Amino acid sequence: MPPEPVCFAAAFAPGLLDPDCRVPQVVTGPNGKAAGKRYDVYRNNVTVSLIDALAAIYPAVQRITGTDFFRAMARFHVRSSPPTSPLLFEYGRGFPDFIAQYEHAQTMPWLADVARIERAWLDAYHARDATPLDPAQLGAVAPERLADLVLIPHPAAQIVRSDYSAVTIFAANRESAPVDRIDASTPEDALITRPGFDVIVRHLPAGGAVFATCLTQGRTLGEAAALALEASADFDIAVNIAGLVEAGAFTSIDFGDA
Repeated sequence: MPPEPVCFAAAFAPGLLDPDCRVPQVVTGPNGKAAGKRYDVYRNNVTVSLIDALAAIYPAVQRITGTDFFRAMARFHVRSSPPTSPLLFEYGRGFPDFIAQYEHAQTMPWLADVARIERAWLDAYHARDATPLDPAQLGAVAPERLADLVLIPHPAAQIVRSDYSAVTIFAANRESAPVDRIDASTPEDALITRPGFDVIVRHLPAGGAVFATCLTQGRTLGEAAALALEASADFDIAVNIAGLVEAGAFTSIDFGDA
């Protein structure tokens, strides 16, 4: 009799991402012969497919590092972090953190943040559709009520902060054109949104990341502005709120005292 499906899967799966794991005893060829080579082919195909999935999710990272470096790094990640979802686009959420700790990537300290932007880009792409806030709704709010205003974030809106020029590096390496030398030492924060069909990645101005993060966490406009000013004396509330609304970061408005 063939093995029970659940028992077979439990015995078959663990060795797929571990090249040192012995071929499971339940795996046999015709007439009960050993099937080690067949299992190794399957094991290799699983690893390659997961590496390919990471390459599709993180194309800028692969372009920066080169294909050979990327695939070697991705192989280590695959072996340490097997997928937990049948959906391949869900795979690799821990890859940016892995990159940050990967010994051979330490000369590129900004690489993990570029990967975080790429992950946010994909999540924004797959986020639920929603109609962005009409600027006229915001303009209709009485000035004395603005401080109590709460803006409801768009499902696709995300913020990624970086101590490096991650937005510039990301943008330069998502295109096929040659990349000029980039000074990576300037901190840049990214706003990722998808107000329509296309994902947009914007460089947030001074204080913008604190402001946007506070608003997406449900803080009032007044609270968010005060915290942004604490973070940066150059924070401009008018420029920032206009940029966020234009980018489609919100869907509607509410009031903190409602």
